[in-house]
Amino acid sequence: MAEQHHGPDATALDEVVTFTSELIRIDTTNRGGGDCRERPAAEYVAERLADTGIEPTLLERAPGRTNVVARIPGTDPTADALLVHGHLDVVPAEAADWTVHPFSGEVRDGIVWGRGAVDMKNMDAMVLAVVRSWARQGIRPRRDIVVAYTADEEASAEDGSGFLADRHAVLFEGCTEGISESGAFSFHPDPATRIYPIAAGERGTAWVKLTARGRAGHGSKVNTANAVTRLAAAVARIGEHEWPVRITPTVRAALTALAALYGIDTDPGARDFDADRLLEKLGPAAALVAPTLRNSTNPTMLDAGYKVNVIPGQAVAYIDGRMVPGGEEEFSATMDLLTGTDVDWEFHHREVPLEAPVDSPTFARLRAAVERFDPDGHVIPFSMSGGTDAKQFSRLGITGYGFSPLKLPPDLDYGALFHGVDERVPVDALHFGVRVLDHYLRDA
Repeated sequence: MAEQHHGPDATALDEVVTFTSELIRIDTTNRGGGDCRERPAAEYVAERLADTGIEPTLLERAPGRTNVVARIPGTDPTADALLVHGHLDVVPAEAADWTVHPFSGEVRDGIVWGRGAVDMKNMDAMVLAVVRSWARQGIRPRRDIVVAYTADEEASAEDGSGFLADRHAVLFEGCTEGISESGAFSFHPDPATRIYPIAAGERGTAWVKLTARGRAGHGSKVNTANAVTRLAAAVARIGEHEWPVRITPTVRAALTALAALYGIDTDPGARDFDADRLLEKLGPAAALVAPTLRNSTNPTMLDAGYKVNVIPGQAVAYIDGRMVPGGEEEFSATMDLLTGTDVDWEFHHREVPLEAPVDSPTFARLRAAVERFDPDGHVIPFSMSGGTDAKQFSRLGITGYGFSPLKLPPDLDYGALFHGVDERVPVDALHFGVRVLDHYLRDA
C-alpha cells in the first residue's frame, strides 16, 4: 500500500540526472511559427514510460510536434484524477554566449547544464523518474494520475496543450486539478531564509498588434499623417503607462504571508493599503509579487518602412501585455485610450488569467510535501507573472498549481535562468524534487 512506501529508490535519484541530461541533448528549440520538432524527445519519454507497463499515447496536430499522454491508475476509483504536465520544447539559445554548449547536457561538479535544465526538462525528468520508481516497487497512487508531455508551450501552445484540450479531452477525463512548472523552488531573499513559492495563479497573456495608418509620401516633404510618427507616439504612451495596483486573492495571500514572515504589521485587504510601500519593506522578497500587482504592457517589436526616403502608409508594433485575474476589461479600455484615434489594436495572442484557491486541501498537501523535506522552509502562495500550459488545460475545468520542487543554493539566481544564459540545475535539487514529488503524488 502507498502508506508503507518510504520514498523513491536509489535508481530514481540516478535516473533523474540521466533523464535531465539526455533530454537537454535532444534539441527541441521552439523558434515560433511552427519551427520546432519535439518528436525525438516525445519518443524518448514514451519509451521510458512504456518500460513500466504504462501505455503512452503519442499525438500530433502537425508533423513532428508530438505530445505524450499516459494514465497511471490509482487505488481509489472514486477519486478525481490529477494531471501532471510538462512541456518538451525550449526557447532558443546562442551557444557563443554560454559557458558550456546549451545542448550538451553536461554534468559538472554536481550541476546539470543546458537549455531546459530549468524550463522545464528538469521537471519532465523528475516525473519520469518517480513513475518508474513506482513501477519497480509496485506502488500505485491513490488517484489516477494523467501524465502529459506537451509540445509548443514556448509559443502559442496550438500544437501542444491547446490541441490536447480541444481535440483530445477524453484523455483527461476525471482530472480536476493539475500541477506543472514554476513553483516550489527555493527562493533566498537572504542567505538564512528559504521561501518556497507555490503558484496558485497566473496573469493572462495579451500579446497585442498595433497598426498605424497614414499617408504615404516622399521623405523630404512635410507629412502630418506619418504612420511611423503615429505608431511611435502610441508605443511610447503604452510603454510609459503606469498601471494601477489590482490585488487578486492569490497576491493578497502572498503579501499577507510575506508580511507575517518579516514581522510587518499590515493588512493587504484594507482600503488604504499601500502595496508599493510594503514591497519596499520586504526588500528582495518583493520580487515574488512585484510583477503581479498590476497589468503590464511592454513594447517588444517594431516593423515599418522599406526605404529611408519613403514615408510608409502603415507601421506595425507588438506589445507583450499581461493581465491580472479580473483585469481584462481594464486592459482593453486602457489600450483604447493609449492607442488613440490613429492607431488600431487587436489581440495577436490571448490567454486567460488563472486563479487557484490557496485554502484548498490540495494546496495544504503541496505545502506539507515541501515542509516534510525542508522543515525550515517557508511556503507561500504566489501568482506567476507569465503563463503556462495550465491556461489551456483550464478549458477542461482543471485547476492548476505551479509545483516543480527544487531546493537550491542561496547563490543561484533561479529566476534569472528562465530563458537565460547558462541555464543549470544542481543534482541535489533534482534529488529533492524527486523525493517531494514522490511523496505528494502517491497520496495526492
